Amino acid sequence: MIITSSSEITGKRIFKTLGLVKGNTIRARHIGKDILAFFKNIVGGEIEEYTKLMAESREQAIDRMISEAQKLGANAIVDVRFSTSYIMQNASEILVFGTAVVVE
Repeated sequence: MIITSSSEITGKRIFKTLGLVKGNTIRARHIGKDILAFFKNIVGGEIEEYTKLMAESREQAIDRMISEAQKLGANAIVDVRFSTSYIMQNASEILVFGTAVVVE
């Protein structure tokens, strides 16, 4: 599956547009990770626990988007975008969406 944030794929021709596809996940923070993050805030630097949590969330959302595109018969997704939103205290949604297409 080809995935790109642009509306074209170099060297490929979009043969058919199948429509919007999306994938999302909502993740809550873990109290143990919050404690580690608190101490990291004191000394500064990257909060690896949250970085890992967000990376896993993005990958899960992408996998769900790909699955939706495959069900439509797509072999590529163009115009891919990410969105993050606050749902409630300690929980956020990661949404990824794009246009499922068939390329030659």
